Amino acid sequence: MKKLLTLKKLIMIIVQETFICKPGNASKLANLFKEIMTDRTELIHILTDLTGEFNKVIMLSQYESISAYEQSYKEYMQNSEEVKKMKEKMKGYHEMYYSGSREIYHVW
Repeated sequence: MKKLLTLKKLIMIIVQETFICKPGNASKLANLFKEIMTDRTELIHILTDLTGEFNKVIMLSQYESISAYEQSYKEYMQNSEEVKKMKEKMKGYHEMYYSGSREIYHVW
């Protein structure tokens, strides 16, 4: 039983947010994300494409659980001073991409 509890503590989730950017904007968006997410402990990596679909930016974040992710989202929606500053820096970022998606993975 103790081994099972230990395994449950190790399980986490990865959130992958993918953006298909307008031409010439992938590196701009990646740099913007890197700048505004510097202090966010959940951020793992910001990736850009080398192969596959062009102009793709992927942001990977890691959380202990789905509830930890939900809590982080709630904090974002509360519009704290920190979040307001982040949103101010992000003004206009919607103009840099065509579409986006979010996938949540369970890490084993």
